[in-house]
Amino acid sequence: MSKDSPAKAPRWALWLPLVLFAGFVALVVVGLVKPKNTDIASQMVGKPLPAFTLRAANDARPGLSNADFQTGKPQLLNIFASWCIPCRAEAPVLDELRRQGATINAIAIRDHKEDLNAFLTQYGNPYARIGADDVSAVQLAIGSSGVPETFVIDGKGVIRYQHIGDIRPEQIPDILRLLKEAQ
Repeated sequence: MSKDSPAKAPRWALWLPLVLFAGFVALVVVGLVKPKNTDIASQMVGKPLPAFTLRAANDARPGLSNADFQTGKPQLLNIFASWCIPCRAEAPVLDELRRQGATINAIAIRDHKEDLNAFLTQYGNPYARIGADDVSAVQLAIGSSGVPETFVIDGKGVIRYQHIGDIRPEQIPDILRLLKEAQ
């Protein structure tokens, strides 16, 4: 062999394209087989509710503030609106939670008093208090991005759990368990 002949590639370099292709195939298979995690962990879970005071959203219930959650008893905070279609499906579930002893407070998002009153008359009113959040300021401050959403708040006003979407009947035991754990 002379010094002028081209250098041979190392033997392992011949296998490199096959190894890279096998790695690519493995990533695709894992991505197809592994279920997608759609849970969104709120940055506010484990933190106290931010300070807020909201006027009453209707005449039947008082307004709402963060101080209303510092009673020593865990409560639910439901974010809803009369214009929200899933909120209509959730209404009987919230009423069942109330019947089973849950205290439920609410924030009505960008709602009109007349529309809210019609909604509560038609679908029931399981709420102890309802605050009006006309510009979604409190909604965004607590890490909520849509309606309906429900938070479990412990007796010191700390957010312990965030449920995104409507609560379904089969989820009632889980919500009651989370309320009990928040004591």
